[in-house]
Amino acid sequence: MNAGPSDAASRGTNTLEGIRSLADLVRQRAREVPARVAFVTQGRRWTYAQLDEESNRIAQGLRAAGVGPGDCVACLTKHGAECTLLLFAANKVGAVLAPLNWRLSARELEYVLGVARPKVLVADAFLAGTLAEIQWPVVPVRLVTDSTEDDLALPLWAAGFTAVDPGAEPLIDDVAARLFSSGTTGFPKAVDLSHRGILTQCAEWTGPFGYRRGGTTHLNVLPTFHVSGIVNAVWMVFLGGTAVFLPEFTPQKYLAAIATHGVTDAFAVPAMLRAMVECPEIGSTDLSTLRSIAYGGSPIDEALLTRCLASFGCGFVQVYGMTEASGTLTALYPAEHDPGGPLAHLLRSVGRPGAHIEMRIVSPGEGHVCAEGEVGEVWVRSAQLMREYHGDAAATAAAFPLGRDEGGGWLRSGDAGYLQDGYLFLHDRIKDMIISGGENIYPAEVEMLLSAHPAVAEVAVIGVPDAKWGETVKACVVVRAGAEASAAELIAYTRERLAHYKCPTSIDFVDALPRNPSGKVLKRVLREPYWSGRTRNIA
Repeated sequence: MNAGPSDAASRGTNTLEGIRSLADLVRQRAREVPARVAFVTQGRRWTYAQLDEESNRIAQGLRAAGVGPGDCVACLTKHGAECTLLLFAANKVGAVLAPLNWRLSARELEYVLGVARPKVLVADAFLAGTLAEIQWPVVPVRLVTDSTEDDLALPLWAAGFTAVDPGAEPLIDDVAARLFSSGTTGFPKAVDLSHRGILTQCAEWTGPFGYRRGGTTHLNVLPTFHVSGIVNAVWMVFLGGTAVFLPEFTPQKYLAAIATHGVTDAFAVPAMLRAMVECPEIGSTDLSTLRSIAYGGSPIDEALLTRCLASFGCGFVQVYGMTEASGTLTALYPAEHDPGGPLAHLLRSVGRPGAHIEMRIVSPGEGHVCAEGEVGEVWVRSAQLMREYHGDAAATAAAFPLGRDEGGGWLRSGDAGYLQDGYLFLHDRIKDMIISGGENIYPAEVEMLLSAHPAVAEVAVIGVPDAKWGETVKACVVVRAGAEASAAELIAYTRERLAHYKCPTSIDFVDALPRNPSGKVLKRVLREPYWSGRTRNIA
């Protein structure tokens, strides 16, 4: 087996090396290693000097468009390198980048754009039809990411500006990125991540993950609207390493990229790992450069892990984190992946908190700190934590019930679990979130939509086990008296109005939804037949 990350939660670097912002980060790397390759895509490579120069040109263009400190630039793209380039450019004028989910419907995009209020929007050409359906807020400048002919094509537009750095110096606690995380009310919340939070994630997890400064080539096909997608890209710049980007996942392209670019470390969700070990090309692909694969979104079952260990020949690191925490909170290291061995029980955990992260379990009803092994809500405190939910003081206050402090304040995760011997074991999701193929899905959003269908009297949405995706969405529907609806009709109704990964793949028609004496729907009762016999009620 190739060497992987340390089997112990080794200490982080505990220093940001004097870097005060992401703008400082790219400037410093361009001075230190200008000729080293920073980004690789299917079409081109960027050295650190080019990354700095091109982000300067875009930053000058943003400034000419009236973008300044605190303003928002939105990005709607599959292209990770371009999105990260925009992040650095926006930060160089003191602005904030909001990477948006290109899979959203026009109705959903209309909402998030209304919250973000960007002065500039950059989007892929294939989204023109979706964008045409939107009732627009004021967006003075709209650019096309991947066009080479249009005057508003990002590369041509940027080429018209000087490569002189605008010189903005964001403060370390200013907002760097605004990521949208679906809310339990059915509406996405805008999570404001600071320069400090993102840089702390990069600095403190470098040692535990075994990433090498100047010697890490990282492959991550997760989209940049995911915290892992954008932060892992920044992480490689922090390391002076190389980030390899693919716009979409296929097992063949992922495996080929490892061999072609000498990838040392990678990230995937278990659904991707399963697709790759079942891909015929895995047996003939040179994977010898791999040191580690980190995975998250859902745990890995022992049978799949055994196949992965044999096929990839590298260490595996399970991670658990949140958008609100700038990424990773806990990790389970390679030596703790022990299928069939004395440590096999640890595979049911999500590992141990980083050395710079405080974690405790709090009784949701009573507010006391739980004893070891007692299930409650996971609370965390760290410099990684978000600054706030943008424009939502009430939600921010609810997330930090004890207020903020020098350590960042205690954040309620919304996840239920317990601590045992330093390891976190997740038990259920207090917020009822479903994770399907690494995508976060909140039932309330789907329930709100289905409730608007004329044939639906009541609906409850739950996650049920799925061999391929970990979980998939099921809707339990009570039909209105005298009305009729088929499962196919209701699924099609949602697929016309929501991103498809959020939509139910099956419908159960029931006479009534189970409720407690106060009238709250008992989703636990709905889930029980599907999760019976499993050690925890998440995939």
